[in-house]
Amino acid sequence: MITVVTGTGTGVGKTVAAAALAVHIGPDCIVAKPVQTGIGDDETDIGAVRRLAGCPVVEFTRLRDPLAPDTAARLRAERIPRVGEHAARVRELAAAHEHVIIEGAGGLLVRLDTAGGTLRDLAADLARDHPVRIHVVTGIALGALNHAALTVEALAARDLRPTGLVLGAVPEAPGLAERCNLADLPRVTGVPIAAALPDAAGSLDPEIFRERARTWFAAP
Repeated sequence: MITVVTGTGTGVGKTVAAAALAVHIGPDCIVAKPVQTGIGDDETDIGAVRRLAGCPVVEFTRLRDPLAPDTAARLRAERIPRVGEHAARVRELAAAHEHVIIEGAGGLLVRLDTAGGTLRDLAADLARDHPVRIHVVTGIALGALNHAALTVEALAARDLRPTGLVLGAVPEAPGLAERCNLADLPRVTGVPIAAALPDAAGSLDPEIFRERARTWFAAP
């Protein structure tokens, strides 16, 4: 099985969601990041997944600048793999592992290569010969309904339907907008909520994270 973890934008909690999903799925799961940008002193997304989930991880491409992948590559005139090459590597992982989780970069339509290929294209390519689940990670603050609806519509344009929404950082005491969005997100998007991750979940001790993450997803 291949699961794609995308988001309504940057900073909504995709990395923590990918780690939590890996814990929930259990053994023989690997998390792949096709493109990582912004390589520096800070922990990378895939490094955070490894720390939190303790599962195997792999990163296909690394780019120095904290920009969209195609922008980061063009800035330094670097050649980066096209989406079709990423798809081939994911298929190799799927042949060796029971479950592969792919964490995207930014939102669904962020370009992963300099030819215009996006995470949506990668998901559509893989769906031709593999069962593919898609989780859309979204915030719940004001604006979340619009961002989530646009992401779901963009997937539907390629005949891709999300398995569920993942609420990326639910505060302990939600405000009015957050409380309303908790109820309205599945109604507006037509997609059920698959998991609600507590705010600051990524800061938990890894052992505590793994213990709690097993309960956050209703189904893999």
